[in-house]
Amino acid sequence: MSNVIFTIIFFVAIGLFIRNTRRIIRNIKLGRKSDRSDQKIKRWKHMIRVALGQSKMTVRPIAGLLHIIVYVGFIVINIELLEIVLDGFLGTHRVLSPYLGTTYDVLIATFEIFAFLVIIAVTVFWLRRNAMRIRRFWKPEIKGWPKKDADYILYIELVLMFLFLTMNASDNWLQQHPDGQSYYTQVGHFPISSWITPIFDGMSYAAVVSIERTSWWLHIIGILAFLNYLYYSKHLHILLAFPNTFYANLNPLGKFSHSEAVADEVKLMLDPSADPYASTPVENEQQSFGAADVKDLNWVQLMNAYSCTECGRCTDVCPANQTGKKLSPRKIMMDTRDRLEQAGKQLDQGLEMDNNTLLDNYISREELWACTTCNACVEACPISIDPLSIIMDMRQYLVLEQSSAPTELNAMMTNIENNGAPWPFNQQDRLNWSKE
Repeated sequence: MSNVIFTIIFFVAIGLFIRNTRRIIRNIKLGRKSDRSDQKIKRWKHMIRVALGQSKMTVRPIAGLLHIIVYVGFIVINIELLEIVLDGFLGTHRVLSPYLGTTYDVLIATFEIFAFLVIIAVTVFWLRRNAMRIRRFWKPEIKGWPKKDADYILYIELVLMFLFLTMNASDNWLQQHPDGQSYYTQVGHFPISSWITPIFDGMSYAAVVSIERTSWWLHIIGILAFLNYLYYSKHLHILLAFPNTFYANLNPLGKFSHSEAVADEVKLMLDPSADPYASTPVENEQQSFGAADVKDLNWVQLMNAYSCTECGRCTDVCPANQTGKKLSPRKIMMDTRDRLEQAGKQLDQGLEMDNNTLLDNYISREELWACTTCNACVEACPISIDPLSIIMDMRQYLVLEQSSAPTELNAMMTNIENNGAPWPFNQQDRLNWSKE
């Protein structure tokens, strides 16, 4: 019966995960097309260095080391998940142990050491957020659900690690008990959980079996629940960090993208032999310039929004934010994801997207014009998210579609149009300064 229950739980969890994954892919595809199929070798190297190698995390050594411990521990400990799933399907116990010999002992010992290190790292992370109150974790956008979500993740990881060690500790006790040696065969090496094992002395065999089985069930159910919790959490980056870094913008940070349709118009005006009545190439036709809503952004920018870890490194280095302005690059990504999620829920209900837009309803114009375009946020992001590209596209919409820009910028553009320079002086007077 337990095999049947496990099989049902497992496939329901996987089914929910697949459904949520499809929703994310559908929402990302709401964005415009963007060709990121170039420089494949360079892209693979970038992904391996940044996502797998955690190269940008270690810029801040303490947080980087702690994150690597949790990251590696998450991967290593979940290797045992394969055995747990097989045991669940087959009704066996430690089914892989007969085939791995002493290697199995090494693996179990490694899993336990990493579980202990993860507990330490997660505890420090919690203290940094809630006791030390590091400034970037207490910005205005990290309130309500974002704050709770960050703490929930830490609690879940702690519980999963303690369940894992409790499962092993009770298993170790049962292996040494005369009544348990027919089922709990003596395998594995338990360098951490062996310190917990003595607490079961004095308990009955049946009670310890109940503890072991309860820990086993809660551990696997917790992992499956966590897998589906990712859809609602900032920890979606566990899955999306790899494609996000692979499809990252590999151009130099100072190189901004431009609209091909605008470029064609400019080339047309600069070419004396061009036909002014020629039609615009079909591939460059578009309904609007820039971006007012998520559907105007490209799919990579939308994937960036889902990949954001809300770590705040971008906002921490933003000169506009540091000087008290309203702009927070982290909030730009969070707002984009919130708007995208709202649009996705409307599609789930068979409705068209409402009249709300990313511009004004989520991101204010004051935020957009506070940006200095210095690229500090892009450089700081551990997984190559590009908040600046969204800011620039929304600025382009304001200028080209609404003719809405700060007075200083409008004056500069008028001077460029009339005088060929940002300053309000006639070109013939440009060298008058030299006469003085």
